Amino acid sequence: MLQDLLKAADANDVVEALPYLSGTWGGEGPSVARTGPYLRRTVSRAPTATAAEIDTAVTRATGYARQTADLAPAARADILEAAARNATAHRDRLARILALELGKPLKDSRTEIDRVASTFAVCAAEARRIDGETLPVAGWNTGVGNTAFTYRAPAGVAVAITPFNAPANLLAHKLGASFAAGNTTLVKAPPQAPATSAAVVALLIDSGMPHQAVQLLHGAGDVGAALCAADPVSVVSFTGSAETGAAVARAAGAKRLALELGGNAATVVCEDADVAAAAQVCARTGYSNSGQSCISVQRVYVHRSRYREFLDAFTAAVDALVVGDPLEETTDVGSMVDDRAAERVVAWAREARDLGARVIRGGTRDGATAAPTIVADPPAHASVVVQEVFGALVAVLSYDDFDAVLDQCNTSRYGLQAGLFTHDLTRIVAAWRRLEVGGLIVNGSSNFRLDHVPFGGVKDSGFGREAPRWLIDDYTVVKTLVLRGLSVWGDSRELPKEDS
Repeated sequence: MLQDLLKAADANDVVEALPYLSGTWGGEGPSVARTGPYLRRTVSRAPTATAAEIDTAVTRATGYARQTADLAPAARADILEAAARNATAHRDRLARILALELGKPLKDSRTEIDRVASTFAVCAAEARRIDGETLPVAGWNTGVGNTAFTYRAPAGVAVAITPFNAPANLLAHKLGASFAAGNTTLVKAPPQAPATSAAVVALLIDSGMPHQAVQLLHGAGDVGAALCAADPVSVVSFTGSAETGAAVARAAGAKRLALELGGNAATVVCEDADVAAAAQVCARTGYSNSGQSCISVQRVYVHRSRYREFLDAFTAAVDALVVGDPLEETTDVGSMVDDRAAERVVAWAREARDLGARVIRGGTRDGATAAPTIVADPPAHASVVVQEVFGALVAVLSYDDFDAVLDQCNTSRYGLQAGLFTHDLTRIVAAWRRLEVGGLIVNGSSNFRLDHVPFGGVKDSGFGREAPRWLIDDYTVVKTLVLRGLSVWGDSRELPKEDS
C-alpha cells in the first residue's frame, strides 16, 4: 500500500487513501475528496467510515488488544526501529504527500518526516525501558512478611485522533507510543490529511507491525466521537482545538484522556537580549507552516528600549521569507489549510487595524495563501492578542516592566509554551516559576520542540504530556502483585535475645 500511495503522489495522480480495517485496506463508505490548498485540485480521496465499519473495528480491537499485549517489548522495539529507518528511506516522497495535501513547504515537510523517524526511534527505546518496581512494603509494620511488585501493563484499546497541522509526526507520537506500550490503536485521521495518515500506517505495516496493532478510519468529528464513546476503549489521545477537545472529553466519558489543545504563545524579548538573533528566530518560527502550530509565535513582547530595533529587524527578516508554491525548494511559506483559515488572518488583521494597531506587513491573501502579517501595538482586547490565530500572523507589542509582562502573558486562556530571550538567570527562573505554561524556551521562541522531551500545557491547552516516555504512562496501567506471607525482606519484628 505504501508504494501505491507514493507512486500516485509522484505522478500527481489523486492519492487513494484507503482505511485499514481488520488487516485489510479498503472501505465501503462514501469517498470524500481533499483539495490541495495551493494546487486547488483534488489531491487525495478517502472513504468515510460507516457505522458498521466503526462497530466492527471496535469489536475486533477487543480481541486484538490481548494479542498485541502478548508481543514482547523487544519485538515491538525492533518494529519501531525498522519504521524509523523506512521513514528516512522514503523521506522525500512522504514529504511530497504532505506538501500536496496541506500546502506545507517541502523543506518543512522533510523536517516533519525527519521527526517521524526520530519519534519512532525514541518509541523503540522507550519500549525497551518499560518496567516496574519492587515496593518497600516491609518498611511499615503492616507490610512485614509480605512482598509486592508493580509493572506497567498495556491499557488495552487506545484511540488516537490526530490534527492536520503535523499529521505525520503527531501520528507517530500517538501510534508509536501506544504500540510501544503494547496496545492496539484505533486511528482517526484528519480529513485534511488522509493520504499522509495512510502512508504512516502503511509504513508501519511494511516495517512489521502486526495488523492487530492498528486500524485506520477516515471521517469527520462524528467518527471520532463514536470511537471515543465505545466501551472497549481504555484511553483517548487527542490533539486539536480546545473546543473539539471538550467535545472529545464529553464523548469519551470516564476514560483516560491525553489532550493537547490550543495555544496563544507569547515570546518575551528583554533589554539584554541579542535582538537581531531574536528577530530572526521569531520570523522563522512565526510563519513556518504558515503559523499553523499550537506553539507558533503569536505574541512577541519586546522591552520598550529595544522595541524599534526589534521591529525593524523582524520586518526585514519577514520580508526575506519566500512565499509561494510549497513544492518549490526555496519556498518558506506555503498555503494554509484552506481559504477559510487564510481569511481569518485577514479579518483579524483588519480588526486590529480598526482598533488602532498598525498592520506593517500582510493582511492579505491569495486563495489559501495568507501573506505573512505583522501587527504592531494591537490593544490587549484585539483578537490577535486574545484568541489563537493559528495562522501567518505575529503581533509585536512593547513592555516596560518584566513582572508586568509576565502577568500579560498569563492573561491568555491558553498555557502551552512560551519563549524568553535574556541572559539574566534571575529572570529565567522567575519566568519558569510564574508563567502559566507547560514549557519555557530560553533564548528561543515559543515554537521549539524536541520529540523526546515532555510537551503539553495547562489551562485550555489541555493536560497530559505528549512525548513517547510520558505518553506511555497514559497508555499503560500500573498493576500490583502482593505475595502474602512470602517476603524477600527480613520479616522478624525483633532479634532473638542473645544466649547467656
